[in-house]
Amino acid sequence: MMRRLHRWPGLLAAAFLIMLAVSGAILSVFPAAERIASPAAVQGQTVAELAALVLDQHPGAEQIRRSPSGKITVWWFDGGTPGAAVIDPATGQDVASADKSVIRQWLTAFHRSLLLDDAGRMTMAAAAFAMLCLALSGSLLVARRVGGWRKWFSRLRGPLAGRLHTELARLAVVGLGISAITALWMAAATFDLLPVDEANPAFPATVSGQTGVMPSAIPALQETPVADLRELAFPAADDASDVYTLTTSQGTGYLDQGTGALLVWATPGPWARAYEWVYLLHTGEGAALWGLALGLMVLATPALAITGAILWAQGRRGRPRLRGMVAAARAETVILVGSEGGSTWGFAATLARALQAAGQAVHMAPLSSFSPADYIAARRILVLTATWGDGAAPSSAKGGLERLAAARPLADVPLAVLGFGDSSFPDFCGFAVAFEAAARDRGWNLLLPGERIDRQSPQEFARWGRALGQALGLPLELNHQPDTPPVTSLTLISRRNYGEAVQAPAAILRFAVPKAGLWRRLTGRGFGRFRAGDLLGILPQGAAVPRFYSLASCHRDGFVEIAVRKHPGGLCSGQLMALQPGQSVQAFLRPNPAFQPDRGTTPLILIGAGTGIGPLAGFIRAEGGRRPVHLWFGARHPDADLLFGEDLERWSDEGRLTGLRTAFSRSGPRQHVQDALRGDALALRALIARGARIMVCGGRDMARGVQGALNEILAPMDLTLVTLKSEGRYVEDTY
Repeated sequence: MMRRLHRWPGLLAAAFLIMLAVSGAILSVFPAAERIASPAAVQGQTVAELAALVLDQHPGAEQIRRSPSGKITVWWFDGGTPGAAVIDPATGQDVASADKSVIRQWLTAFHRSLLLDDAGRMTMAAAAFAMLCLALSGSLLVARRVGGWRKWFSRLRGPLAGRLHTELARLAVVGLGISAITALWMAAATFDLLPVDEANPAFPATVSGQTGVMPSAIPALQETPVADLRELAFPAADDASDVYTLTTSQGTGYLDQGTGALLVWATPGPWARAYEWVYLLHTGEGAALWGLALGLMVLATPALAITGAILWAQGRRGRPRLRGMVAAARAETVILVGSEGGSTWGFAATLARALQAAGQAVHMAPLSSFSPADYIAARRILVLTATWGDGAAPSSAKGGLERLAAARPLADVPLAVLGFGDSSFPDFCGFAVAFEAAARDRGWNLLLPGERIDRQSPQEFARWGRALGQALGLPLELNHQPDTPPVTSLTLISRRNYGEAVQAPAAILRFAVPKAGLWRRLTGRGFGRFRAGDLLGILPQGAAVPRFYSLASCHRDGFVEIAVRKHPGGLCSGQLMALQPGQSVQAFLRPNPAFQPDRGTTPLILIGAGTGIGPLAGFIRAEGGRRPVHLWFGARHPDADLLFGEDLERWSDEGRLTGLRTAFSRSGPRQHVQDALRGDALALRALIARGARIMVCGGRDMARGVQGALNEILAPMDLTLVTLKSEGRYVEDTY
């Protein structure tokens, strides 16, 4: 709900918000420029002294007005001809024209009403309301993403567009909220929707009827500093019944032009005072530095609109369209999907189309939107979900477990859970298992026992579909054909071979970066932008399911590089190991935001074994000596499969790599990387005490060994890996 409240006002009002923000940001410069250009009043100068100087220069003066920026303007008549100028309060002499620039007038009218009078004002008020909704909902979403209000400025991880969107939001949200609230207040005042209690005293019933007292002799003007002046209006010539009108920051009063006596005085009420503060906060007039700061914050709106649209598009790219889908409230079958890379959406779409063909009204949505109260016509809920990492929720299922825990079970609506994963991982379909267990504990009826699909098997999915059909009394044949992702041809330009001597062939393969158009380079789509640690999907010949390899390079390196080891019977690894320079493979990129170094300067501890060195080498290359980087690396033999050995030596000499510790299982003391960690426990504790972040890449067995060693090392510090994980200081990428 909160995401929808944030998304749709932004998408629908984006153009108006950008116009509102850009014009407002430009207007914020004018008060500061006016403040700099306007001559300053003399310290301690009174209105009486200022009026005397003005009358010396312009005997026919009718009005003196001081703007919040300090600019003093005089209007006069000279022989029946009107005139106006900005004056120097020290001399009373004219220094500039009183007319506002044409650009400023046009921008002000555009900002307030799009040059469309009342219709434009209402449109811009609606845009301001949308901005307020975005500021409030965005604040809640940022707090949810970083783990609470206390962690508002904590470090972010994830794709560039998401990080940039959140960074800008948490820096600018205060300004955006204030700008929106004050704009709505001023719009309400324009349409007379707010009470008015300005200081408008009634004209005095009696005056002396005398004339001739000079402003310099009037006590009220002698007691009023120029800094408090808003406006001084002179009495009309030859009209003994007229008066001086003085307006200050404290109120408005009438002064007798014959005696100088204060006849009437009125102070503004709370609504008028509030409007003055609202006007100052919105325009910056009277607080130039605040105006500039607000303008900078509001100027984030175009960037927020662009990054928000990119995030929305990215979220929809992996989600197939389902023709004939009904709203959640009308659906007989609700299908909820937890997916990280998009493949589970494809299975869900196959299921949805089969149910539609059987006459069912179907609604398909991300598991993160789980809301049983909305499923008023539902007869069943089907959850299809993958698992991210070590049992975590995939991106489209974030918050699903929490929503399940908070929701009341639907008594007559059973639920079924189907997990997707890889049985080579110990926590096979861990999130699906956890979701089903939580549903059972909450009292949900289960339509089918939980099932798990191994490696996206269409055959296993078809068997589950037949079981589902029997439970529903419907003929269901789920013939799923995985969508082949859009692939690009990568040409191998060089290779370095390792491991033959220890019967474990491996290679570092370097491919040319395919040409990308301007749009792909700007948006980072395809091979327009990639980072070490992202995943390269290789579609081997004769297979429909890709294999993934962690990148050892980023787009700035000018090549695409991976480390590969040949696995017995491995289709993809066999084809890659047989590849020669000049030959090509079909590949695509998948971001891997959960496995990226942070942007801090604290030490970085990299731990890997075998081809797990790939992304770690890419991180060392990319860091460029910006922070201390320490690598613990395990291999079989230093002369056979020390992948990136020459590079590691060079990076150490260049200062990119601060510390290097290797462990070889078939040479020397014969130890694994976890043994090397135990031997360096003191050094590791010192680095961790300095705030080091730990990144581990390699096989699952190696990762378990590393976890055990690190927990032993952390114990004397009263720390655990669970603590480091919760702080974002320990991440794994294992296979």
